[in-house]
Amino acid sequence: MADDREKLIRTKQAWAQAGRLLTGRPDLGHVNRLPPGQRETKNWPVLDLGVQPHVPLEDWTLDIDGLIENPVHWRWADFMGQPQVDMVSDIHCVTAWSRYDNHWRGVSAAHLISLVKPKPEARHVIFIASDGYTTNVALTVFAEANVLLATHWEGEPLTREHGGPVRVVIPDWYFWKSAKWVNRISFLAEDAPGFWEVRGYHNEGDPWREQRYSGDA
Repeated sequence: MADDREKLIRTKQAWAQAGRLLTGRPDLGHVNRLPPGQRETKNWPVLDLGVQPHVPLEDWTLDIDGLIENPVHWRWADFMGQPQVDMVSDIHCVTAWSRYDNHWRGVSAAHLISLVKPKPEARHVIFIASDGYTTNVALTVFAEANVLLATHWEGEPLTREHGGPVRVVIPDWYFWKSAKWVNRISFLAEDAPGFWEVRGYHNEGDPWREQRYSGDA
């Protein structure tokens, strides 16, 4: 398993170095629904680091900490006791597939932010997952109205292979920014590039600007 994981990491780092899938035709302004270099798929491919952690609901926790007024430590009942929202969004993977009209249910990022109250110096957010994966976004990105922590997809509980019981969903960025199996969210003053961001992938990840790899616009 460890060998498979390292092989996957080396492969994806090589893609970044080679600029794989870049078209050189970024479509600024989200003019088209399908970002450049993407293809639509009807299924939902499974991508991970070779580990799909099993987190029973009775053991699941979420910590939200860092530069906030109200840190939280939630168990499953606490999280499910928060207001639930339903959202529909497209998702775009850096490996060039896009899937339209995904129906999500979960807790909105806007609600979480309103509860924890970030301090004025908080500018960045890092997501930490049960498998050790991390990824980073600006607080302004996390605060967008279509961002949520999802527990359901297409009316069913989110499966383990797709990040259940809870994953982040940031539809306007490539989907590596939507961390699976999230169990901690930290608010930071300084940026903290995550797992793929330190391995050649873009620090932001706007699909319409083809921000796949470091050095892209």
